[in-house]
Amino acid sequence: MPSGLGGGGHGEMVESMRLIGALRSSTEVPESEKEAKPVAVRSSSSTGLSARRARGFKRSVYLYLLILTCIFSVSYAIYLRNEVTKLQGEITNLLILCNDKDDVHNHSYKVLKLGDDGSSSYFGNADSRTVALYTVLFTLAMPFVFYKCLDYFPQVKNLSNRTKCNKEEVPLKKRIAYMVDVCFSVYPYAKLLALLFATIFLIGFGGLALYAVSDGSLAEALWLSWTFVADSGNHADRVGTGQRIVSVSISSGGMLIFAMMLGLVSDAISEKVDSLRKGKSEVIERNHILILGWSDKLGSLLKQLAIANKSIGGGVVVVLAERDKEEMEMDIAKLEFDFMGTSVICRSGSPLILADLKKVSVSKARAIIVLASDENADQSDARALRVVLSLTGVKEGLKGHVVVEMSDLDNEPLVKLVGGELIETVVAHDVIGRLMIQCALQPGLAQIWENILGFENAEFYVKRWPQLDGMCFEDVLISFPEAIPCGIKVASDGGKIILNPEDNYVLREGDEVLVIAEDDDTYAPGPLPEVHRVPFHGVISPPKYPERILFCGWRRDIDDMILVLEAFLAPGSELWMFNEVPIKEREKKLTDGGFDIFGLVNIKLVHHEGNAVIRRHLEDLPLETFDSILILADESLEDSIVHSDSRSLATLLLIRDIQSKRLPDRDTKSAASRHSGFSHSSWICEMQQASDKSIIISEILDSRTRNLVSVSRISDYVLSNELVSMALAMVAEDKQINRVLEELFAEEGNEMCIRPAEFYLFDQEELCFYEIMIRGRQRREIVIGYRLATTERAIINPPDKSKRRKWSIEDVFVVISI
Repeated sequence: MPSGLGGGGHGEMVESMRLIGALRSSTEVPESEKEAKPVAVRSSSSTGLSARRARGFKRSVYLYLLILTCIFSVSYAIYLRNEVTKLQGEITNLLILCNDKDDVHNHSYKVLKLGDDGSSSYFGNADSRTVALYTVLFTLAMPFVFYKCLDYFPQVKNLSNRTKCNKEEVPLKKRIAYMVDVCFSVYPYAKLLALLFATIFLIGFGGLALYAVSDGSLAEALWLSWTFVADSGNHADRVGTGQRIVSVSISSGGMLIFAMMLGLVSDAISEKVDSLRKGKSEVIERNHILILGWSDKLGSLLKQLAIANKSIGGGVVVVLAERDKEEMEMDIAKLEFDFMGTSVICRSGSPLILADLKKVSVSKARAIIVLASDENADQSDARALRVVLSLTGVKEGLKGHVVVEMSDLDNEPLVKLVGGELIETVVAHDVIGRLMIQCALQPGLAQIWENILGFENAEFYVKRWPQLDGMCFEDVLISFPEAIPCGIKVASDGGKIILNPEDNYVLREGDEVLVIAEDDDTYAPGPLPEVHRVPFHGVISPPKYPERILFCGWRRDIDDMILVLEAFLAPGSELWMFNEVPIKEREKKLTDGGFDIFGLVNIKLVHHEGNAVIRRHLEDLPLETFDSILILADESLEDSIVHSDSRSLATLLLIRDIQSKRLPDRDTKSAASRHSGFSHSSWICEMQQASDKSIIISEILDSRTRNLVSVSRISDYVLSNELVSMALAMVAEDKQINRVLEELFAEEGNEMCIRPAEFYLFDQEELCFYEIMIRGRQRREIVIGYRLATTERAIINPPDKSKRRKWSIEDVFVVISI
């Protein structure tokens, strides 16, 4: 074989083998690529979105770079055009110099000077206006560019750091909007400052634009910009397209700014008026009475406080409650009562919030009254406890004392423990329960308490009289022509008030006298009157007899009322309890409160289940055999005074009707004989003849219901809400009176009583009131008033105590007895 052919054939073979290897290598896939291929397929879906975002970002960057390049090119073209214009001006000057052959030096001087000064001034102005124009264009373009590029700033940062953000970031636009929103929400003047900044910016930016398109100075352009902003029609005399475009833009921005300013002013005025209407403004008062809360007792309380402030020309009462101010003022206006100079200011807020308490000047009030809410007893007392805690947290401290209306006697110690010496508590249910029992045992006593507790007639006052130091209480008793002393506030015993002290007690330095008087400025001690101290041996108080009493309804403090009856009644008495509470549940309620049913000695409990407004249920009771019937405001209806009073009236009428049909057929013993000491009183007999047997005491919540009961003369009544309001007002005016009321309402110690005239005088005996007071001291009693047989109401602290008159054996006297 020839060498040439062999060599060529070998080369062709080698080349063929290389082609075959290349084809194999292109068709075969390596193992590593085979293994990585599924991973690439799985990750393609997750990386597609990021790839598209990257491409979109690159396109946006290129677009904005192109925009910036165009702006720079246009600016540079304008700059070159200005340079060309400048050179053309210089060429023109040179041509003028060359063509003028006469007086070359003068003309050259003048032309060159003109060229030096005038052209430089002209082109200097042209340069400054060009800079102003560029500034305006750049300022207009930058916000749009900045807004478009906000979202890409974090991505640019990540690309520059060559890191990937694994967690999702909040867009920069949203963060800036959030910060602006927080700024406007937190800082009340942020909107006003933003509007002020926008106004200044518009004036400055508009003035700069006017300077760029006009021939005037910069100061003149700024002044024109202000006039365009302040008066939208002030741009009408502008000449030239550029000036008109700029002036219209400035005037449009001015109209927008003034519209925003008008909206802010309108919102501010509306917010202020709304704040005043809703009672959110601060009360700037001192020595006022502050009432915290709202209840049905508020009307009576305001009335009593107004009467108390009448002698000083009126005062200020502030009410803070969680109600709308307009609603509170409308409800107070419905009272139709003359406040006699006293101003009532209402504020909406919560007594549990210190800011609201500060708003009503709580630290400067001379007395604070915390009213019980319309919830159940435990919830109401829990709320009162929280209010007391809020009051103790006032940094400035409290100037006056706090009077808290409690609903349950068991919760009273906790409130006093929290509040300390500043707290005075009035347990409403306890007061009314004890008063109803006293009125059941002594008919007519409710009217006496109305006279003493309210400020319309006589009430308690404590004052020091140095001229009485060294006198015994027997002489002090008749030393006040316009008042009746009832006790002594002993300075040496920490200010303890002793009611009805011994006759031989001698007043010492610092002691004060407790009296019943018309007002605190209507009485003063005078010379001792001439009184005949003749011993009188009147009728001895007869012993107590067993009685049968009926309770209609269920009160949450009924166990305390049973204990009071246990202390007052004679052994062998019976207490019938008629209500809808199941008998087993009654015993559980009594024992849960710590009441010992088997520890009763004087009374026996008789349970009867039924509805007091259903006649057939009442007919199962021996209504004609009860000495006293107490119609209680049932616990289930105490939240609604209208329904509670309606139920009480219905029960009263049914009982009277059943009694009137049963009593004529029975020969019963006179009721008067069972009520010791009232056998000769026509006033008491009249009350008993209305039922021929029983004395019925109705608990009335609404003062309007009182007229129905009093006019019909078929029952005595206890106006519970009004009496509690009177007690709260008295304690608010003088907190030490609370000690007096607590003792008079308690089952032990001194109490208010009604005594027949036969205890102190003979029939038709002529005596002055001072002499009757002296005879009352022989029984360790203080006579504070009387009621004649021919009158309908009692007289407390009578005038003309030295005037002698004839008394009837049918008259009765009101006394404080041990």
